[in-house]
Amino acid sequence: MHAPSISRINTNSSGRQQSIDANEVNDYALRVHTIPVGVLGATGYAGHQLCSLIQRHPSLSLAFATAHDQRGTSARIDGQTIPLVATDDAKLGDAELVFSALPHGSSHEWVTRARCAGARVVDLSSDLRPGSGLVGAAYGLTELSRTTVAGAGIVANPGCYPTSVLLALAPLFARGLVAEGATITINSASGVSGAGRSPRRELMFAEVSEDYRAYGVGNTHAHLNEMRAFTRSMGADVDLAFTPHLLPVARGILSTMTVPLKSALDDVLQPWRDAYSNEPFVEITSEPPTLREVVHRNVIRIAAIALCGMRAPTLLVLSALDNLMKGAAGQAIQNANLMLGLAECAGLPA
Repeated sequence: MHAPSISRINTNSSGRQQSIDANEVNDYALRVHTIPVGVLGATGYAGHQLCSLIQRHPSLSLAFATAHDQRGTSARIDGQTIPLVATDDAKLGDAELVFSALPHGSSHEWVTRARCAGARVVDLSSDLRPGSGLVGAAYGLTELSRTTVAGAGIVANPGCYPTSVLLALAPLFARGLVAEGATITINSASGVSGAGRSPRRELMFAEVSEDYRAYGVGNTHAHLNEMRAFTRSMGADVDLAFTPHLLPVARGILSTMTVPLKSALDDVLQPWRDAYSNEPFVEITSEPPTLREVVHRNVIRIAAIALCGMRAPTLLVLSALDNLMKGAAGQAIQNANLMLGLAECAGLPA
């Protein structure tokens, strides 16, 4: 049933009458009844994606967007022009919640400033994540920490690689299914947007195209501290051998994990069905997931397959997600929805 047509007569400055239709009234009401949020670091890939999601969110409005090197200019996102201000000029107190997409190492200061101004914060940097050595933030792996996130003043948004790995492994850890002292081998491949937007020769099209390479070799990648800390918090006695790879695509992460078990499982997918059966952003599949199935969506797809020809029972666990959505901005919005008392799925493409 359609709402009845509404019209209203206004008088403009020249005394001439103007008609305002129902759509204009509704648009005005939507703008008035939204929650103001700010984005620090709006021109990086994650910050740009955040602004896009906020623009489309039914309950949020953008109070400010910062880009220090581009202050005084504007960004065109989803057909709308967004003015960019210097980080120092951001009116932090105008926002109910601030997203910090600033570089690792410089975000913590601005998280503290935003909290002092009265805003809640979702920090997308690594500054406050587990393993960072700093405390005071809830870890925003949303499906595993809803209650903590909902009541938090600061949430440390997980890294893209840790999200792809930890959500996939957590059901095995929670049920004590992984062999004690085991080494879990993790190979993850990411699109180039995961390396950030700063110009770098090795990320140029001619360097990346038609190539595939490992980096951070030797178990040295920065995300390992985060993964190890979370794994310990779940009581798992394991080693993680993690090697990231660069894919010649713009976005997406595919992780494959080899997991030794204490004993074979009758139904290899049952741990994930039990853990995630009611989760709107977790998809369990019997087929290996692909990037094409997850890009531009706030989902993680997980599969598990028993390996043949092994002396001990071993699973191959696979996961796929969009590194800018479920691996960054989408998960940040998911956490912000909980912090602001909104529906968790609001404004997110599933």
